[in-house]
Amino acid sequence: MIDIGVNLTSSQFDGDRDEVLGRAKAAGVSALILTGTNLAESRAVADYAASQAGFCYATAGIHPHDAKTFDAHSLSRLHELAMRPEVVAIGECGLDYNRDFSPRPQQDAVFEAQLELAAELQLPVFMHCRDAHQRFMDILTPWRSKLPAAVLHCFTGSEAELRDCLALDLHIGITGWICDERRGQDLQRLVSLIPGNRLMIETDSPYLLPRDLSPKPASRRNEPAYLPHIAHRIAACRGESPEALIADTRATSRAFFRL
Repeated sequence: MIDIGVNLTSSQFDGDRDEVLGRAKAAGVSALILTGTNLAESRAVADYAASQAGFCYATAGIHPHDAKTFDAHSLSRLHELAMRPEVVAIGECGLDYNRDFSPRPQQDAVFEAQLELAAELQLPVFMHCRDAHQRFMDILTPWRSKLPAAVLHCFTGSEAELRDCLALDLHIGITGWICDERRGQDLQRLVSLIPGNRLMIETDSPYLLPRDLSPKPASRRNEPAYLPHIAHRIAACRGESPEALIADTRATSRAFFRL
């Protein structure tokens, strides 16, 4: 199994980061893609991935929440980070019109700047979209043919939004949101619409702890060791065996990130 979205530099992991990796390996996770969300975090995940070569890889990007920090030097610094061998994608980038932690025009500009960088470097993009579907599609569509691959991580949208994404040849990342009996019902129905060669799985740790874990963990912190639980839930929703789903998503993730 490959966890394509792990925020391993979160302070929630400061006390036991190496142990978290050990538990992930023991659970059958074979690789982690560590998420970069701003320049400092992108550098930190690249450094950590370099110390765990062959198991951890990194993305380099500026999350829409941090778009307000983008300045004249940001793109060149991202370019430098993206040249490191452990960096396998540009991102997390995209739009978040839900929280609006950065002004929307700046989110738009920073997203497009990162798409241009990914196209220049021929790296895949790891993307975020909340409450901004149409604007997200408007910005991404002209760039899609110039990109080697693109994934919308932590998909939680509608059927129409999913079909738009699939029509644009996007990969789709599914998290433990699908395990939520309150919010995940639509996703449980929609996940079967994703072609097997476009589906990838992730925890988005330390966020989105699966609500149906039994017994319930003492901590609300999510971690990559729970990826098998998510995989089994996705497989059940798709009417597949967990073994087949795990094999397919592993192969898809390896091809997408060129691992």
